[in-house]
Amino acid sequence: MSADLAADTAVRADPDHPHRYHLTLPDHWDYLMPSGGVVMTCALRAAEAALGSPVHRLASATTIFCAPLRSGPLVADVAVLRRGGSTAQVRVALRNVPAENKPAPGEGGEAGSGAADDAGLELLVTFCRDRKGPDVIGAAFPSTVRPLADAPDALDDSANNPHTRLRFYHQLDCRIADGDRWWAGGLAAGPARYARWLRYKVPQRDAEGRLDRLALPPLIDTMPTALHRAIGPGGYRFYAPSLDLTTHVVDDTRREWLLVAATVRRARAGWAIAEAEVWDDEGRFLAFGTQAMYLHGLSGEPPIIDASGR
Repeated sequence: MSADLAADTAVRADPDHPHRYHLTLPDHWDYLMPSGGVVMTCALRAAEAALGSPVHRLASATTIFCAPLRSGPLVADVAVLRRGGSTAQVRVALRNVPAENKPAPGEGGEAGSGAADDAGLELLVTFCRDRKGPDVIGAAFPSTVRPLADAPDALDDSANNPHTRLRFYHQLDCRIADGDRWWAGGLAAGPARYARWLRYKVPQRDAEGRLDRLALPPLIDTMPTALHRAIGPGGYRFYAPSLDLTTHVVDDTRREWLLVAATVRRARAGWAIAEAEVWDDEGRFLAFGTQAMYLHGLSGEPPIIDASGR
C-alpha cells in the first residue's frame, strides 16, 4: 500500500505549549534520510495549523536546512509574524524530538518565540488571500518535454535505478519527460536539465478538491537529476543534500500528473544551484522552486563540464 503524504505529515497541537506542534514522520519518504521537501511540508503543516485561516493559502516559502532530520517524532515551534487581511507570514523551527535526559525543544526560550538553536530546519512562509489583479502568462510550457502519453515509465530492471531503490519514489508514479535513464550505463551526457511527470499514488487534495499546495515541495525537491544528466557516465558519483529550498505557488489544479522540469544553473567548488518549474498535464503553470545543494562526492574525480550549449 502506498503512503499518504497528508496523513504522514499531519500535525497535532501540544496542549501544554501554545504555538507548538507534534508529528511522527514515517520512513516512507526517505532517500538516505527523509526528503527535504517532505520535512518542509511538515513545517508548512504546522504553520498552516497555527495560522488557522483557510482563506490564506501558501504563496511562498523558504526553508533553510540546518541539520539532518530523521524520520520519527518531530516537534515544531511556530511564530506568527504577521496576520493581515491579505497576507500572513509565519516562521517555524522543526526538529527531532530530543533523546531522553536532553533539554526539550525551546527550553531556555519561549515556545513560539522563534528561538531555534537546535532546529533541523527553519521555515519562513507567506500565505496570501486571493485578490483582484492581472492574470499574466509569462512562461511557455517547456518545448523539449515528451507529452505524458509518450513519456516512458521510469521503472526498469537496473539495480541502480533510484525509482526502485529509494522509498520516496515508491509513493509516486513517474515517467521521464526530458532525458534518459541516467542511472544506466553507456549513456551520453546531455544538457543540465531533466524533467519528469510525477503523480502521487495517493492523491493529495485540499478541502476544495484541488491539488494540495503543501504537497508541492517534495516534488520540487528533485533537482539533482539535472546535474546527473549534465555529468553523464563516468566514475564520479555524488549525492546532493539540500542547503535551502524555496517554493513559489501561483495557481491551482485538479489534475494529478505534474511535470517537474529542473535545470542546474551552475555547480562549482562543491555546491550547486538549481531551479524547477511545475506544470500540470493541461499546460497550466503552477509553481516555481529554487535550491542550493551541497555536493558530497562518493567516488571518482569531479569532472569539468560545459553543458551550456547542449
